Formats: sequence, C-alpha cells, structure tokens
Amino acid sequence: MTDQPQSPTVRVFVALAPPDEAKDELARALRPAYEAYPRLRWNRIEDWHITLAFLGEQPVAAVPLLRPALAGLAADRPPLRLGLRGGGHFDERLLWSGIEGDLDGLHRLAADVRDLARSCGVAFQERVLRPHLTLARARRDDPVGAVRVAASLDGFAGRPWAAERLHLVGSNIGRGPGVIRYRDIEAWTFGGGS
Repeated sequence: MTDQPQSPTVRVFVALAPPDEAKDELARALRPAYEAYPRLRWNRIEDWHITLAFLGEQPVAAVPLLRPALAGLAADRPPLRLGLRGGGHFDERLLWSGIEGDLDGLHRLAADVRDLARSCGVAFQERVLRPHLTLARARRDDPVGAVRVAASLDGFAGRPWAAERLHLVGSNIGRGPGVIRYRDIEAWTFGGGS
C-alpha cells in the first residue's frame, strides 16, 4: 500500500462556530425539513460555521504564517454575542440560517481577519460578508427545496450565545466526490479585549 501524496495546497477559511446547544436548537427546528427534503445535500451539524474570510486554495506554507497572527487577534478580542434567526437562500440553491446580535462587531472582526491575512502575504478573492450559517445545498434539478425550507424557518429565533473561539478551517471541497468535510486546523479562544 502506498501513501497518498500530500497536496501542496490547502483550502482554508476563518470562521466562528455556534456552540453545540445553538446548533442542536436549530437542528430540532429543521427535523421536519430533514424528512421532507432528503434530496437536499445537508451539511453535517458539526461543520456548521459562520465564515469571516474565505481564503481559498493556499500553499500549505501559508498556514504557519496565519497561526500566530490569528492567535494574537483572538487574544485581543472579546467574544461576540450572536444568535441564529430565520432562514433564507442564495439563488434558490443554498439554504442558510440568518445571524443576529453584534453584527457590527462581526463585520469589524471579519475586516480585521481579512486585513491580517493580507498582511501575512495571503492573497484571496474579496467577497462581501453576508453573515449566515449554511445548512444545505439544493441539487440543480430541485428549484424549490431550499426556498421552502427557508420559508419554514421564518419564525425560528434561537437563544443568544457567545462566539468563544476563532477557527482556521480546512476543507476538502473540490477534492473529489463525496461529502464536503471541514476540519479545524487550529482554533483560538477570544481573550476579552479591552
């Protein structure tokens, strides 16, 4: 048996993750949709996150540059108070839950993460931040599943929670068939700031 060659690149992003209690609360609200729309490609609950900066495909050597900078950023920041609310979709294909709470703080944190990545020499395509938590993707032949599930979440309002950690995440998306998987490369606890 031969070892698989290690890829010289890694697909990475920086994110926040809701605590398990918040994810469980939303998963309970989604239970009827899981049964009614089994053809949606549902994200695994353990992979739910709020992307602050999608850095894309990067040389593996970029990761060690980001680690100390992200650790320092997290140490200087207090946790953000956020919550999950309602649902929506992008282009009738991507189903999401909305984010509420300290959205100004969330946008400032995302801007600082992106500035920090650029200062570390990491080039990436800038995307407008639209805070959300991706739940599922509809297949091309299903123009209504994501739209209907989004409508069913209109009344959902989760309890507020503190985003306690900043995550540097790697993904296998675009690396062959199968379920998209995410893994924490590293995560740092927010330190409280001043």
